[in-house]
Amino acid sequence: MSALLAPVAERVRHANPEADIAVIERAFLRAEEAHEGQLRKSGAPYITHPVAVAEILADLGLDPNTIAAALLHDTVEDTPYSAELLRKEFGEEIANLVDGVTKLDRLTYGPTAEAETVRKMVVAMAKDIRVLVIKLADRLHNARTWQYVSPESSARKARETLDIYAPLAHRLGMNAVKWELEDLSFKFLEPKKFEEIERLVAERSPSREKLTNEVIEAVEEDLASEEITAKVSGRQKHLYSVYQKMVVRGRE
Repeated sequence: MSALLAPVAERVRHANPEADIAVIERAFLRAEEAHEGQLRKSGAPYITHPVAVAEILADLGLDPNTIAAALLHDTVEDTPYSAELLRKEFGEEIANLVDGVTKLDRLTYGPTAEAETVRKMVVAMAKDIRVLVIKLADRLHNARTWQYVSPESSARKARETLDIYAPLAHRLGMNAVKWELEDLSFKFLEPKKFEEIERLVAERSPSREKLTNEVIEAVEEDLASEEITAKVSGRQKHLYSVYQKMVVRGRE
C-alpha cells in the first residue's frame, strides 16, 4: 500500500475493523494514475488533495465507498477519465457520488444570489447526503491551502464558505468542520482582526485550560459515583465565534 494512502486505511480500520478497504486502494490507484503530472497551486502533486479529503472523511467515520468516491471526486472533471469508465470500474453507488460532487462543483450563481437560496439549491442537487459531506471535506482541505491562491480568489471563496458551506456543515451536525471553515474564512477575510483575537485568546489560554480541566475532572467524578460511563471533554471557543460575540457586544 502507498505510504500516502496508509493513514486513510488506518483510520478506516480504526472506525470499523471489519471494513473492506480494497475499493479504497483501487480508487487511490485509479486517481493517482488519472492525476499523474498534475500539481496543486502549492506545487504538491494533485493526488495529495483527494487523499486529504479522504482522510477527513475517514476521521468522520464514513464508509469505504464514500471514501473511494472522495479519492475519485476530481477525476471526471479534471482528467480524461470518463464517467462511463468510472461507472464500469466502480459501480453505480460510487459513480453517482462522484457525479453529484461534480455537479456541485459546476454550480454557478450571481453575486446578488441570496445565501439561503443557494444553500437550498445545493441541498436539492445533492440527492445523496454523502455528496454534501464529500463536498464539505473538499472545501475544508481547499480552505487549508488558500494561501497559495490570489487574495481576490481566497476572499471570494472565504465569503462563499461563510455564507454557504459553514451553515450546511452546521445543519449536518459537522460542528468541527463548521468551526474550522469559519476560522479559516475569517482569517482570509479579516486577517488583522483574526490575528488580534488569536493573540488575545492565546494570552488567556493557560488559565482557561486549567479551569476546563478542573470542571472535566469534577464532572467525571460525579458520573463515576453514579456508575455512568461517559466521555467528558471541553473545547475552546473558536476564533470566529469570539469575533461574533465581540461584534454583538459592540467591542470591534
